[in-house]
Amino acid sequence: MSPDDSKFRTAPVGRLGIIVHPSCEALGKKIDEYIVNWRAEREYQHRGESAYQGYKRDTYLVKASCPRFGTGEAKGFIAESVRGADLYIIADVLNYSLTYKLCGQINHYSPDDIYADVKRLIGAASGKPNSITVLLPFLYESRQHRRTARESLDAAFMLHELVNMGVDNVLTFDAHDPRVQNAIPLNGFDNIMPSYQFLKALLRSTDDLQIDSDHMMVISPDEGAMQRAIYFANVLEVDIGMFYKRRDYSVLIDGRNPIVAHEFLGDTLDGKDVLIIDDMISSGDSMIDVAKELKRRNAKRVFCLSTFGMFTNGLEKFDKAYEEGLIYRVITTNSTYQRPELFEREWYVSADVSKYIALLIDALNHNSSISQTLNPHDRIKNRLAEYAQYHTIHEE
Repeated sequence: MSPDDSKFRTAPVGRLGIIVHPSCEALGKKIDEYIVNWRAEREYQHRGESAYQGYKRDTYLVKASCPRFGTGEAKGFIAESVRGADLYIIADVLNYSLTYKLCGQINHYSPDDIYADVKRLIGAASGKPNSITVLLPFLYESRQHRRTARESLDAAFMLHELVNMGVDNVLTFDAHDPRVQNAIPLNGFDNIMPSYQFLKALLRSTDDLQIDSDHMMVISPDEGAMQRAIYFANVLEVDIGMFYKRRDYSVLIDGRNPIVAHEFLGDTLDGKDVLIIDDMISSGDSMIDVAKELKRRNAKRVFCLSTFGMFTNGLEKFDKAYEEGLIYRVITTNSTYQRPELFEREWYVSADVSKYIALLIDALNHNSSISQTLNPHDRIKNRLAEYAQYHTIHEE
């Protein structure tokens, strides 16, 4: 299904170009395919005008790379002209599967390495594009977004650095703290929430959900995730519950105060399906601890919804939690690297965000408003009505 063409009546800002870092190659190809198909089908006026030259192409991907020397140093290289282009650079800083050689030794890419490649590609553009938008699905250093002691402010510094290099807009998914955008108040910063993509994956994965306050509840695993949980609970019209982490502030382990207990605030959970909403699953310890507490309070099934599934300590603990009935499904997006063995797990469901990103890029290239796209309330309501009738949802 093509997007609503009414928003594409304006001429494109510049010739569209998308540079996809190898860290998100699969996602980038999907995004490109959507835009190619939409523009091939789109009927538009003034197609002969110069602003529309090169509007329909076989691909919008720009050939670029960041080759490395034997010492591990690298350079950015763009193999075609980007003069006057509306350039989008997409990179996944969490993709640790990439490797490079350093003095004959195999090294895995770190978030620092991938972010450095983004800066190299911006430098290779040499100020020639009409505009530059950087899309980091996981905002680099977003977990270091505030200062509580003598600490660096890495997220704010990163945003300042990009702006100083000539970046006009930054797009990201589910920023750990969206207030980080205050670091660049005069520049574009869009925080994209995948609520609609979560809902589609949830409804397609389970055909017997009863979505009402008597049978379902949305849970925030901590106070930081409350805004996400409140939105999801409101559009589903169900109740909300919250855990808060009681910590031992007299002890510091790996730079953090250890969690003593998870305390629950909310209504009874007896026999209800519960949706735990959070921005990321790192080791997964907190998510599984919350699931244990929910099952101890007689919850029926536990669904874990998280934008980023990192699983830094492996999948075994989730395998065990599934076998023990603590969790029923884990849904994360494909906005960041998904290890191949995830797709072999019965408990795992992937939420595809490639079409969502393609819609945003297509609209922004026309300098059109994206506010309606960023607010999926009406689309969610339509999907819920469809699910109530068919107990599943169909492709758009």
